[in-house]
Amino acid sequence: DSSDGELELSAVRHQPEGLDQLQAQTKFTKKELQSLYRGFKNECPTGLVDEDTFKLIYAQFFPQGDATTYAHFLFNAFDADGNGAIHFEDFVVGLSILLRGTVHEKLKWAFNLYDINKDGYITKEEMLAIMKSIYDMMGRHTYPILQEDTPAEHVERFFQKMDRNQDGVVTIEEFLETCQKDENIMSSMQLFENVI
Repeated sequence: DSSDGELELSAVRHQPEGLDQLQAQTKFTKKELQSLYRGFKNECPTGLVDEDTFKLIYAQFFPQGDATTYAHFLFNAFDADGNGAIHFEDFVVGLSILLRGTVHEKLKWAFNLYDINKDGYITKEEMLAIMKSIYDMMGRHTYPILQEDTPAEHVERFFQKMDRNQDGVVTIEEFLETCQKDENIMSSMQLFENVI
């Protein structure tokens, strides 16, 4: 019976929202969205990326290290609705923020990445988990800054700078305020703007 097969296929393949709607939600043109969608469908024919696939794709960019843990955190930041899969919409909305978003939008996205349990606070444990995953991903010998400086020291400096009221957690307000006053952070936010 072919109708069973068709039903299964339609359940597996995810159709993205209309282009007009995505264009309204992002800072991409229709042409850019079509091009991104072709690339996405090429890598992910079902229209969905699960975490394992995401880790495999991401690992290709960091052959000298282990990107598994960082890719896990990144996957969760892209998987906006927390359903265990990245749809094209999730991907393109996140990408739009990272590439073309305002500084405020990019910082909110970064805060969401660091706030692993999504409770509205960054704890030292969360920050340390992220730092260790970046350290693993970069490989021990490729990034001198990380070599001389252990993830724990990095976290301590981060908290000295960010945790204004010294309550042991960083709120979104503390994060935004500190980042916007830090020239190094601000210049690194501009790096990705002209990628596409």
